Amino acid sequence: MDRIKLRDGGFLAYKETGVPKDEANYKIILIHGFGSSKEMNFSASKELIEELGVYFLPDRAGYGDSDPNPKRSLESEALDIEELAYKLQLGPKFYLIGVSMGSYPTWSCLKHIPHSQKLFPSNTSVLESNQLYFSSNDIEVLKRIIGFPMLTKNKLRERNVFDTLRDDFLAGFGQWDFDPADVSISGESLVHIWHGNEDKVVPFQLHRCISKKLPWIKYHEIPQGGHLIVHYDGICDAVLRALLLGEDQKMYQSEPDSSKIELSCVNVCDSIS
Repeated sequence: MDRIKLRDGGFLAYKETGVPKDEANYKIILIHGFGSSKEMNFSASKELIEELGVYFLPDRAGYGDSDPNPKRSLESEALDIEELAYKLQLGPKFYLIGVSMGSYPTWSCLKHIPHSQKLFPSNTSVLESNQLYFSSNDIEVLKRIIGFPMLTKNKLRERNVFDTLRDDFLAGFGQWDFDPADVSISGESLVHIWHGNEDKVVPFQLHRCISKKLPWIKYHEIPQGGHLIVHYDGICDAVLRALLLGEDQKMYQSEPDSSKIELSCVNVCDSIS
């Protein structure tokens, strides 16, 4: 097990996958979602990983082998990522891929450590297998993936697991210290957001609205995509090609009618206000 010691004395665990760091052309920190861990599977093809020389460093405080942080906040998540990158000597440029609840630390990095280069929010599951939350394609995915070990009945009875999930939920859905619509980035950096248009956990209209307000966001909408798109065949390859190579993934570009976007934004804002 590999861990680094953080500024507050706690330890953050991580796992290196892909190619060795000194051979990597691109360095990516993968930020997992709710109830997951550094063991989550990012389903990019082995061939593409080897072709691009991708190197992953996934983990978050309080999950897996990392120490919990009872003072978890948006800023602490960003600072943990910054410290991880510094202590592992990732160099002046690295990438972030945030999955589901891992997206709020990614947004926090945009605000609190904007020099972290390109950032990449995405989506996957945060809840148990339930047709109320998952599309038909998601249900098929759930038949072949391991699942979410922290969300089992036995694990949820453990106090440290409960505390980690509670603190993560409160940080993600509590009062943020900034408005995403006010975030700005410099240079030619580009943020990508991928979202399934049949996502039953997070309304896709929310990201349509955000991407319309922030021109530096490249929005990719997955037809018939649910909340588990990170596990769909070919999606992770498309994610890496768009993020690292700038390839235009036309089959995942959303070009909805602008009047419908405005209506969707109003509906979403009304529902969350």
